Amino acid sequence: MERIAILGTGLLGTSVGLALRAAGFCGEIVGWNRHLAHAETARRMGALDRIVGDPLTAAREAQVVLISVPIYATLDLMEQLSTVLEPEHLVTDVGSTKGQITEAADRLFNTPERAGFLPGHPMAGKERGGADLADADLFRGAVWLFTDFPAWHRSEQAAALARSWREWVIKMGSRSIDLEPKRHDELVAWVSHLPQLTATALSAVLQDQVDDAPELKDVGGRALREMTRLGASPFSMWRDIALTNTESIDAALQALEQHIAHIRDNLRTPELREEFERANRFRAQGTREQGDEGTTDRN
Repeated sequence: MERIAILGTGLLGTSVGLALRAAGFCGEIVGWNRHLAHAETARRMGALDRIVGDPLTAAREAQVVLISVPIYATLDLMEQLSTVLEPEHLVTDVGSTKGQITEAADRLFNTPERAGFLPGHPMAGKERGGADLADADLFRGAVWLFTDFPAWHRSEQAAALARSWREWVIKMGSRSIDLEPKRHDELVAWVSHLPQLTATALSAVLQDQVDDAPELKDVGGRALREMTRLGASPFSMWRDIALTNTESIDAALQALEQHIAHIRDNLRTPELREEFERANRFRAQGTREQGDEGTTDRN
């Protein structure tokens, strides 16, 4: 892998460029963004060597193409790229849901006559996006998920590039896990999408209360800050996720609603203790696992 094109220079795309450089990648990194100013920021930070004004041109010039834009924009770029790339190209992505992306990859890529596609999703990020928040260490200790196809579906060149990209993911500090697309979307609904929407709902209801009780912000301490941190995430980052993983998110929200209702019904009974005990066991197990692996929650 001597040249990579990053299509979308927001938080994740720019962080990938910085992480590749920190890991020792010496090839050329070219970038494109719908807003030129964002690409300029990525270039100034050292994530890009060069900006290309057209995404298809940037992709044709590279060997590996990383799509780092929202999910529906990713699907649109996949359609366009499939008509101009050759078997010696590999396309990968960082989309937060994988069902529709993997289906599109199966239809548009991954034959001996077409470019390869490796669906990916780094479990890393921040509550806000933008190139200026990019971090070379963003993926260190994180899990990078893949919903891959059998290697024999790809051309030899694309298969070799897929192996190379997986190696660079490890060099950037991540560890990789392969999942079926449906299982991926079910899991991330619980561990990523549910926390986000819970924080959004909590922040929204608190905002309703602040109008009548402005001192609430002064009284709230660390617990309030931690529980509402994700409430700073913009709708633009989450619209496509909600639309492409509705069924799994709905199931997770319903389960949470049941537990909240159970807590509400048992505020004056000993059964409330059981909810705390289950919560403590989950937190203790997660803390032990993070301590063993030296990881931290970057979502």
